[in-house]
Amino acid sequence: MEIDQAIDQVMRPLADTVAGFIFYAVPMMGAEVPLIVVWLILGGLFFTLYLRFINIRGFTHAIALISGRYAKADDPGEISQFQALTTAVSGTVGIGNIAGVAVAISLGGPGATLWLIVAGLLGMSMKFAECTLGVMYRETHSDGSVSGGPMYYLERGLAERNLPKIGKALGLFYAIAMVFGCLGIGNMFQSNQAAAIFIDVTGGSASYFADKAWLFGVMLAIAVAIVIIGGIRSIATTTAKLVPGMALLYVVTALIVLAMNYTELPGAFVAIWQGAFAPESLAGGMIGVMILGFRRAVFSNEAGLGSAAIAHSTAMTQRPVSEGYVALLEPFIDTVVICTITALVIVTTVYDPALANQGISGIEMTTEAFASTLSWSPIPLSIAAILFAFSTMIAWSYYGLKAFTYLVGHHRWADLGFKFFFLIFVVLGSSVQLGSLVDLSDALVFIVAIPNLLGLYLLAPLIRKELIRYESDLPHE
Repeated sequence: MEIDQAIDQVMRPLADTVAGFIFYAVPMMGAEVPLIVVWLILGGLFFTLYLRFINIRGFTHAIALISGRYAKADDPGEISQFQALTTAVSGTVGIGNIAGVAVAISLGGPGATLWLIVAGLLGMSMKFAECTLGVMYRETHSDGSVSGGPMYYLERGLAERNLPKIGKALGLFYAIAMVFGCLGIGNMFQSNQAAAIFIDVTGGSASYFADKAWLFGVMLAIAVAIVIIGGIRSIATTTAKLVPGMALLYVVTALIVLAMNYTELPGAFVAIWQGAFAPESLAGGMIGVMILGFRRAVFSNEAGLGSAAIAHSTAMTQRPVSEGYVALLEPFIDTVVICTITALVIVTTVYDPALANQGISGIEMTTEAFASTLSWSPIPLSIAAILFAFSTMIAWSYYGLKAFTYLVGHHRWADLGFKFFFLIFVVLGSSVQLGSLVDLSDALVFIVAIPNLLGLYLLAPLIRKELIRYESDLPHE
């Protein structure tokens, strides 16, 4: 405990400074709006309009692409487009899908769900833009491996726009923030929550692991090591099997709960619609509820952060825009489907308007919602939650690795050194009080949205040009 307190005393001032800068709340019609949320909402609106609602009209083509309909055996890249999608989805579908939605509803009521869906739809357009650029500016190494992501398209893309110094500076800033940030949101927080869930389901304070969380951390680190040691191909192979399975387990359990409470669904939809536009009883009014929904969606699907572009850059395709189409499915799966189902389960079971603005613990509220209908549901819910955390860690290990090798060069020692470093933090995360350490790393991850979106705006004409060319070629392929 003394070590935890010492770390917190050292890191808290820095965490408050960085988080205060990026999440500084400004008043807007009675609600406090984090600047980062406004920045990402504007990005989603811009690319949705600029790319002519690609999030809607591109959906069916995206499904055709992941089915392999347009794939060719000699396409450059390391993994299939379906594997790239599951790898990126594994990095976004996490504990937030279970706990974060409940927090948004407990603070903003059912109405937050509608704005969560809207933010997910807007996020689809940003994912299209950043993942298209990821493939456009990826780098293929002598050993056949591929590196890509915001640091590469910021440097190379802005150099083509006669802004080489700005591009290089933004790329370096992005990579440094991602290296440190991945250790929190994609590592320590996930292992900490996975350990807490595991201990709870195995007996709570009476569990053998109650005072041995580090032992669970070691087991988790070994499992992560087995996957990530083989690189992106091993990660992609694992996520291609794991993501559909864990998502199916969670969604099926949720649908059973909804089916058993089907009489409550009409009222839930009415509450969501009315609450989104006329939540007089909630703090912040309509704008406050809107921001809660948007903020939860942004934190869940990571649209605008550029992280997914790192995974999508490795996809086997000759046409960068095709990977943009595939990527737009991520926010739909993560936010529009999984987060919305979670919200409906809560609203149809345990949600009580009298508890609004109380900030109830998310994971407890979601667990109670499932258990209120299915007494045995905490077990599959816990399994799903641990799998969500595990899949997030293996994806973010790759994001951090590619940011690290961008900084120090593509060397075997850098690859192995970073992976070992990442695994140490898996163990630490499971056994310490995270406090300001994770607050700082979270702020560093979300601060990358600033250089990433700046780059996306400057490179937007290139994205649109590639999209028009792709669409004109498509009927002839």
